[in-house]
Amino acid sequence: MDDAILVADNLNAGYGSLVIQHSLNFSIKKGEVFVIMGGSGCGKSTLLRHLIGLQAPLAGRVLFKGEDFWLRDADERANLQQHFGVLYQNGALWGGMTLRDNICLPLSTWRPELNKADLDELAAIKLALVGLSGCDELYPSELSGGMRKRAALARALALDPEVLFFDEPSAGLDPLSSLALDELILQLRDSLCATIILVTHELPSIYAVADTCLFLDNQTHTQIALGPVAQLLESGPEVVQRFLRRGDAVTHEVTK
Repeated sequence: MDDAILVADNLNAGYGSLVIQHSLNFSIKKGEVFVIMGGSGCGKSTLLRHLIGLQAPLAGRVLFKGEDFWLRDADERANLQQHFGVLYQNGALWGGMTLRDNICLPLSTWRPELNKADLDELAAIKLALVGLSGCDELYPSELSGGMRKRAALARALALDPEVLFFDEPSAGLDPLSSLALDELILQLRDSLCATIILVTHELPSIYAVADTCLFLDNQTHTQIALGPVAQLLESGPEVVQRFLRRGDAVTHEVTK
């Protein structure tokens, strides 16, 4: 696990006394696109909250660069979280702020040495990275769904994160916008050398971007498959193969 940036070690995920997924064991390599997949309600987003550090594991450990996240105090955890960027399912942009101000808020919070000119320049750079040059003064309500996702991604990039988390990024997007977002994810992975962790059940996205897939099972409440899409299609459990071949999935090309 020397090249692993994030590790789940015998992790139980859930809320309070409710264990949604148990005995999860996997490592995520630096620079890979790691997809967490499974049916609705299987605990994908819950697991993501544990990996981000928003929620303590019910059992087991989450390791970031070999460090147990939850052995740190709150301030130390907050410092570790500066290495993370998150694109939430609905974007979670602040509606009363321009795109520039949305991006400048985390920058001004964690980089107090930056003056206004520096902040504005960095915000413009982040927007350019996601194809929104010149949109600094726009508000979220003035954007299409695809543009809002890109703007939220620009904010997630504000602190130059090593790990980018995506929670159902294609939700609510038309197929063309979803495809464009998949392509952008790969471009950012390559240009920024970022690690991508993506929660989705969207087959086109899984086929297009995944290096490694983790399948969370609704029935056994644990992981039942881990590996590249091509491997899971060939030798994965039957339920995983059905998941990957459902609908028109057979028309998708495995690119990984």
